[in-house]
Formats: sequence, C-alpha cells, structure tokens
Amino acid sequence: MITRMSSSSLAASWPCVLRTPRLALRPAEAADAPAFIRLWTDAEVRRYLGGPVAQDRLGAYRRHFAGRPGLFAVTARDTAAVLGSVTIDTVSRFAGRREVSYSFLPEHWGHGYAREAVAAAIDWAFDHVPSQDPSVVAVTQEANLRSRLLLEAVGMRLVETFVEWDAPQTLYAVRRAAPA
Repeated sequence: MITRMSSSSLAASWPCVLRTPRLALRPAEAADAPAFIRLWTDAEVRRYLGGPVAQDRLGAYRRHFAGRPGLFAVTARDTAAVLGSVTIDTVSRFAGRREVSYSFLPEHWGHGYAREAVAAAIDWAFDHVPSQDPSVVAVTQEANLRSRLLLEAVGMRLVETFVEWDAPQTLYAVRRAAPA
C-alpha cells in the first residue's frame, strides 16, 4: 500500500510515475526487493556510501522501502527491469532543502540512465515538492568522481565541502532556471 502524503511533507501528487525516453520512475514496490537488496549490499554500489548494509539491518531496510514517499524505483521502459533508485527527500539535513540521492546497479553504469533519472526527479521536485528553499541539493563523497560529474551534468554546482563519516564530502545544489 502506498501512503498519500500531505503537501507539507512532500508532494500531494504522490504516488506518481515519471517517464523519460528510456525510463520509468515509479514508487518502489515489495516485488523490487531483490534489486534493492543488491543496491544495499553490493560493495561497488556502496563504495562511497559507508559500505554494504550489514545483514542484520537488511530486514529493517526491506520492511521500510516499498511505498516510501519520494523513493522511486528506476526501471527500463522496454523491459520494466529495475536499474536503480532515486529518492527525493524533504527531511534534508541541509536547512530543510529538498535532497536527491540515487544508486544504480553496476551493470547499468555508463549508459546515462542515472543522469536521465536524476534530472527527471529534480524537475519533479521543483514542480511538486514544497520547500522553503528554492534549490535541490545532493551530497557525494569528494572521491566519487563519477557521481560528481553526474551532478554537474544535471546542472548542479558545488557549493560546499565538509567532512562527514571520516571522509571529505561535497554538497551540490541547483536552482530552477528563471523563465526566459
């Protein structure tokens, strides 16, 4: 069951499906568990995210991902296979800003799927997720060059660096372009 949220916490339009030329971003479902478990436990996916989720914590992850507001399963439009996930979170640790995060299975890296999905989620957030701040932010480790390049490719700019979890981090932000 997917819970409808108030407009003050996320978008009144949740749940929703976003479509791009190659992808569909839809609410995560219980049937997506095998792909999500891989996202949580794959050492390469979790390289800059503190490492794989411990086995004793997987049950909690599994109980709380399906139907979670703002959590999109990213699927291929032609096959419906889960490629990764994108989340828009309004409970950001950065002054209440909307925050985007993402992870993709390694076999889908390098095809532009993450860039396409993150851009769609950011556009959706600007249109449907209330915020006191006009920007959307993302955080990645300074060492995660691929993620930093992706964030720059979707129009985000580096605004701050800091240390968290014993590693240098980067904070990126994007504001919606003014209408022409």
